[in-house]
Amino acid sequence: MLVLLSLLLIAHGASSSIRCSAIPNYESTDMISLLDFKRAITKDTRRALRSWNASIPYCQWEGVMCSLRHLTRVTELNISDLGLAGTLSPSLGNLTFLKILDLSNNNFTGELPPLNRLHRLQLLLLRNNSLQGMIRDTLANCSNLELLDLSSNLLVGEIPLALANCSNLEWLDLSSNLLVGEIPRNIGFLSNLLFVYLGHNHLTGSIPDEIGLLRNLLDLFLAGNGRLSGGIPPSVLNLSSLVVLDLGNNMLEGALPSNIGDMLPNLKWLELDYNKFEGHIPASLGNISGLRTLGLSFNNFIGQL
Repeated sequence: MLVLLSLLLIAHGASSSIRCSAIPNYESTDMISLLDFKRAITKDTRRALRSWNASIPYCQWEGVMCSLRHLTRVTELNISDLGLAGTLSPSLGNLTFLKILDLSNNNFTGELPPLNRLHRLQLLLLRNNSLQGMIRDTLANCSNLELLDLSSNLLVGEIPLALANCSNLEWLDLSSNLLVGEIPRNIGFLSNLLFVYLGHNHLTGSIPDEIGLLRNLLDLFLAGNGRLSGGIPPSVLNLSSLVVLDLGNNMLEGALPSNIGDMLPNLKWLELDYNKFEGHIPASLGNISGLRTLGLSFNNFIGQL
């Protein structure tokens, strides 16, 4: 959790970045890339980007932060929640010193731009826009990425196998898109993952056994895919730190592990409703002292609680 706290501090400006009036406004590569990005914006009714002009040093532009060491290089672009519309210019991929890119809660459309050159990127937040197309393999050069949030868009296609290259990833949120296919088995390579949100897509197939390799996992949210099938893999019982397990509204079946409550003692939220589970409800669920939410309805359970 200390890692996530540090991410939040970075996102709120506690990084080695500055807004420096001493930086000249000559046409650096980063300035040109920012202006290209602005040109692709078709709606800025709040005039949120009015500072993005040649009379103001670009490290003082709204949402822009520059490096302390490399004074002309942009390390953070955070223009979330500004009511902006337009497409994402490929020039974003030229901001090679970026550590934080947050364009969340706007109305950007079109496809994700190539971001494979942003090897310093730590936080990528594009949630709650109207982005379309596939999640490109250009995210493959992402070994420093710690948070990836593309939720609540219109993204299609499969979860790319190249995502396994993001070896430092702690937060993965691809929920509420139109993704299809199976959950990649190589997700088990992402051993630093704490939060996985893949719900409300159209994913199919079974929950991979490799999920059980994510020993630090706190939240696993796969609800609302509708067509995930098979049982709960025994390896899930290895996730002893798990706080949230939500598998509701799928086609999962079989009996629940009798020792689920003993093996997952830290659960606070367990949602398994709207599936095809059967058999007896495990008595071990009563051993989870901190359980606050338990959803078992609309299954085929028998016996008594």
